[in-house]
Amino acid sequence: MSDHLVLRAAESRELAAVMAFWATAAENAGRPADTLAAVAALHLRDADALIVAVEGDRIVGTIIVGWDGWRCHLYRLAVHPDRRRAGIGRALIAAAENRARALGGTRMDAMVLDDNDQAHRIWAAGGYRRQEEWSRWVKPL
Repeated sequence: MSDHLVLRAAESRELAAVMAFWATAAENAGRPADTLAAVAALHLRDADALIVAVEGDRIVGTIIVGWDGWRCHLYRLAVHPDRRRAGIGRALIAAAENRARALGGTRMDAMVLDDNDQAHRIWAAGGYRRQEEWSRWVKPL
């Protein structure tokens, strides 16, 4: 991992850059497209939920830590393709877990696409396990 990597909450001025980053670094197949308005609404509701990994002025990773007062949910773990396998994903997961603990969370789940084998490996390495008895039901609003 780079000595210059900084993990912090995204700033409102960076939200368009986060969207551009996801277009390059995130798995976007089979899911509704994110919008700048939706990310801005998340940021307005909970400015610390979106954690970015930054090297200099470049976003190289993201994770969203959702908290509903009972459980913590992790979304949008993404690392720039040319910075993968450098420990950035693990650092983002650790930062998300620290935030969840600070909020009082005792259990976390991660949203991971079934066919994203690369993501399965990082979540498994972090101690997360797939729960076969669960399925996700989705309805666009």
